[in-house]
Amino acid sequence: MELLFAAGVAVLTACGIYLSLRPRSFDVVLGLTLLSYAVNLFIFGMGRLHPGAPPLIRDGVTHYADPLPPALVLTAIVIGFAMTALLLALAVRKRFVSRTDLVDVKDGR
Repeated sequence: MELLFAAGVAVLTACGIYLSLRPRSFDVVLGLTLLSYAVNLFIFGMGRLHPGAPPLIRDGVTHYADPLPPALVLTAIVIGFAMTALLLALAVRKRFVSRTDLVDVKDGR
């Protein structure tokens, strides 16, 4: 289970980095979104992957889940949606101003 989880985070990270290095603005936005998903999964995995484990430390319980990483991930998801919306709005604005979707093209002003 841990190997599959680590492979999923690695694939998301690799795809995010690849797309972030592309010359098109939509690819960059999609790459940053995939990177944020990979970071969220990594943080979520830091809280231990024990299904059905109680989130509190009690006497006699050896495996427990940390409740802080899921709370951080929920906050990061909301912030990630807001940042994705902002990046898409900026990409669409740049597309209409410069008449191209390339990231490194100046708008001519």
